[in-house]
Amino acid sequence: MIRLRLLTRSSLTAALAAAVVATTGLAADRAKPSRVAPRVGLPAAVTAVADEPAMKVAAINAGRRDRVCGEAAAIDEHLAARWEEHAVEPSPPLDDAQFVRRIHLELAGRIPTYEETVAFLRDTASDKRDAMIERLLASPDYVSHFYNYWADVLRLSERPQKNLLFEPYLAWVKDSIRTNRHYDDWVREMLTADGRLWENPAVGFQLRDDGMPLPYVDNTVRVLLGTQIGCAQCHDHPFDHWTQHQFYELAAFTAGTRTRLGNAVKSAKPGAEAKPVPPPAVRALVKEARETKGKKTGALVQFIQANATSVSFHDTPLKLPHDYQYDDAKPSEPVARELLWGKVPASVRNADGREQFAAWMVSRTNRQFARTIANRLWKKVMGVGLVEPVDDFREENPASDPELLERLTNLVIRLDFDLREYVRVLVSTSAYQRRAVVYDPTAGVPFRYPGPALRRMTAEQVWDSIVGLIARNPWSVQRPTAAEIAEVAAVDLRTATIDDVDRQFDRFVAEYGPGAYQRRLTKVCGYRGQWLLKASEMPTPLPLGHFLRQFGQSDRETIEGGRTVPTIPQILAMFNGPITHAMLEEGSVAYETVTAHAADDAVDVVFLTVLSHEPSPDDRQAAVEELTASDPATGCGNLIWALLNTREFLFIQ
Repeated sequence: MIRLRLLTRSSLTAALAAAVVATTGLAADRAKPSRVAPRVGLPAAVTAVADEPAMKVAAINAGRRDRVCGEAAAIDEHLAARWEEHAVEPSPPLDDAQFVRRIHLELAGRIPTYEETVAFLRDTASDKRDAMIERLLASPDYVSHFYNYWADVLRLSERPQKNLLFEPYLAWVKDSIRTNRHYDDWVREMLTADGRLWENPAVGFQLRDDGMPLPYVDNTVRVLLGTQIGCAQCHDHPFDHWTQHQFYELAAFTAGTRTRLGNAVKSAKPGAEAKPVPPPAVRALVKEARETKGKKTGALVQFIQANATSVSFHDTPLKLPHDYQYDDAKPSEPVARELLWGKVPASVRNADGREQFAAWMVSRTNRQFARTIANRLWKKVMGVGLVEPVDDFREENPASDPELLERLTNLVIRLDFDLREYVRVLVSTSAYQRRAVVYDPTAGVPFRYPGPALRRMTAEQVWDSIVGLIARNPWSVQRPTAAEIAEVAAVDLRTATIDDVDRQFDRFVAEYGPGAYQRRLTKVCGYRGQWLLKASEMPTPLPLGHFLRQFGQSDRETIEGGRTVPTIPQILAMFNGPITHAMLEEGSVAYETVTAHAADDAVDVVFLTVLSHEPSPDDRQAAVEELTASDPATGCGNLIWALLNTREFLFIQ
């Protein structure tokens, strides 16, 4: 057996040399390994195998497999015709080793474990790929990975404003994915929800742009309809046909949204945004907090405001701005509600504006809603959208394959907006199950999908893959639920005294205040300043210096703000950061996997663990040389570290 040793800074040269040899075949000088770095030890919570799954995920309908294959085949048939028409050579099919890695990254957001890879490669069943897809789609990892995706789209942040406690909304989004709630259902609820965050967490969507009713409309249309109308807030759109008057007509549907307890509203100058005023009981509590709580006042007032934040709706006329400059209306003139296209469904014609807006948004007759999500998820799977950018649908920016986009739109509607089932069809296509190809978006040639576009892992995929090489249980802590937040945060402001509020505030701070929550993570799953935990369960947004932010995780201020651009800090983090040290600690998945096998099998085990395939003859020779250059423990550690720093590890091929 080989007992791994932690690499130290001075042995980094050896790891780099191994990487050069393994990837280029070139020889390089090796530095002698120095003393072993002091062990910190992995937390018991992450090295122990969990007694039960992290969560119960909605089951997949295995009986629908034949229909899935038929729907996938129809997409492949269409693409094959386009390949022939445009003389495109399809990429070679994935072999099993490539597939098992790709599908885990696609559906679970991480590389497969050694055991998962070996079991799949040894499986001789003809339907093992379908079975793997179904298993992953019903796994907690799927929930985590797609939560990360939606967190980027919806700008999920724990404190978008100081007086908002968004944990219940974040938990609600994750739970909607876990239960496989159909997309149109949860969108409609987000657009119409009332109440406080822990009473009805879906109100978080409306509160994300609290105090900014016009940007709320802009962001909603961008996310849900793939259309950029934001410029029309201030003037007619310079690059599209939307006018400022049309923007205000659409905004009139949601102008009655209120976000504070009580309905009193300050009078405002014509065209200015009205500011909600809390009811007298809230004002009294704020006044008393300022008079009696000293240094604690600021945080306590924010806590009172969080409890006073409650979404409600009362139809209210919307007026044009006071400086409106076009001839089709007068400044400060009220605008009538009008949709961008289509009609308000008959079933809600007598409902309030917000209900009408939501019903129109998710209506089967509003194909742009289905078209947008069809295109978004096609891009997620294939790397390039049929319309790019995905939120820039307009006549001057047509789809690269309009017929395919309409086919996919029909499929989303036919599946009743079951997005998990839609993704299941996409990853079952032979087009998806081909080798990735390099695509240059500046080339001016439409992408014909001979295979998915070559991509780097997202920050969350890199993190969860590395944590998977360390932790047997990366779910040792999960986000608090709405009920857990309510227990320590909810206050009835109409009856509470300032001392009642103060006591509840102390409970909240002790349980879920930023410092307390981070101390809990450190205690349960901390290692050298890092938390060995799923990216989906981490505080958000993380500080700039964190590994996830270094690798491009969004700050959650802009829609889809995540990036996959390489940087120098990423290289340093991979070469000698604390997270890579953790892989070689005793008790880590990588450590236990390698030491559980005979020394003669070490090279194969390392390659299957990190890259999900056996080494080529040249790679095997270079790896064996590395293992025999010094002691096997250091050589094996160098090999793991070197493979982790190859482009093959970071790219989804």
